[in-house]
Amino acid sequence: MKSKANIKSHPIHPILIVFPIAFFIGTLVTHSWALAIRSDILWQMGNYLALAGIVSAAAAAIPGIIDYRYTVPPNSSAKKRAAKHGLLNSLVLVLFILAAFLENEVEALYILIIEAVAVILLSVAGWMGGTLVHRNQIGVDPRYANAGKWKEAYFTESSNTLAVADENELEPNQMKLLHIGSTRIVLARTESRYVAFDDRCPHKGGSLAGGAMMCETVQCPWHGSQFSVETGAVSAGPAKDAIRTYMLSTIDGKVFLHL
Repeated sequence: MKSKANIKSHPIHPILIVFPIAFFIGTLVTHSWALAIRSDILWQMGNYLALAGIVSAAAAAIPGIIDYRYTVPPNSSAKKRAAKHGLLNSLVLVLFILAAFLENEVEALYILIIEAVAVILLSVAGWMGGTLVHRNQIGVDPRYANAGKWKEAYFTESSNTLAVADENELEPNQMKLLHIGSTRIVLARTESRYVAFDDRCPHKGGSLAGGAMMCETVQCPWHGSQFSVETGAVSAGPAKDAIRTYMLSTIDGKVFLHL
C-alpha cells in the first residue's frame, strides 16, 4: 500500500495560471498599441511579454496535469471539461509559439490576428477552468469543521480482503479515499462504526469523498445528491440511482475491506 496525503488540493495551480493570462493579454495589447503608433520599442516589449507568457504557461501546465490525473474524478462530467480546458490551453500556447516563430516571416498584422485568436481561446479555457473550480470544486476543500484532514491511500496488491485503516485512524464523519487498482472506494466513520461505499456519484460522477458526511448520510459536493452510507440508497436527488456499499470487519485494531 502507498499513501498520499492531501493530493486532492494543489494551491500552486491557481497562483501560477494568473501569470500566462496576464502576459498573453499584455502581449496582444502591447503589440496592438505598437502597430497603431509604429513603435519598434513597444513591439519588442510585447515580444518579451510573449516569452514570459510561454514560460509561465509551461510551468502552470505541470500542476494542471497533476490535477487532471489525480484530482478530477474519472468517468465524470468534470473529466471531460478538464480535458477540453487542457486542450484549449495547449492550443493557446502553440499559437503564441507560432507567432514568435513567424515574427520575421509575415506582416505584423498577421501576428496580431494569431494572438487575438489565442486570447479568445484563452478566455474560453479560463471560463472552463472557473467552472471546474466553482461548480466541480476541483482544488476546493468543502469540509466542515472537525471533519478531519483529507486522507487518501493507494493499494497495489490484488486481494478480496484488504487492511485499509487502523481502527482509530478516522474521526467521526471523516472519510478516506481508497484507490484499489482503478476502483475508488470511500472508507468513512459514522458515529457508531466504519462504512465503505463507491466514491462516484451516479448523477454526474462527482467524488463523494470530496463532499461532506453527517447523520449517516454523504452529500455530493457538485449538485447536492445525498446517499445513505449504510445502504447506499438515495436520500435526496438529483441522483436517481443508489451507490454500492461494501462489507467491513475490524480485527486486532485493523479495518478490513471485503471486495
